[in-house]
Amino acid sequence: MAKTLFVLNDAPYGNERSYNALRLAGALSRREGEQVRIFLMGDGAACAKANQKVPQGYYNVELMLRSAAKRSAEIAVCGTCMDARGIAETELTEGARRGSLEQLTDWAVWAEKVIVF
Repeated sequence: MAKTLFVLNDAPYGNERSYNALRLAGALSRREGEQVRIFLMGDGAACAKANQKVPQGYYNVELMLRSAAKRSAEIAVCGTCMDARGIAETELTEGARRGSLEQLTDWAVWAEKVIVF
């Protein structure tokens, strides 16, 4: 089984790095024999905020994360980054949970590939 870790550092909107990372993570999570983990840090922590409202026809990274989680992707959000941005654990979308640098370290050791956006 292939194991891939995605690390997202950028805000959900404003540029398309997080969007493109989640497109790739979603596509990979749909493949047989693939395990995907997503770690959100820095401004990327906002990707997991619940109840995002975007203009009609615009991508929604919250929905993309939830879709990956439904395909067994594990999603963690840096707790320090959440605190710095005033994001409470209760504000995280379904499938995402508070994480830590220690968890990211464990996931990096676990992964065969680490892709950073």
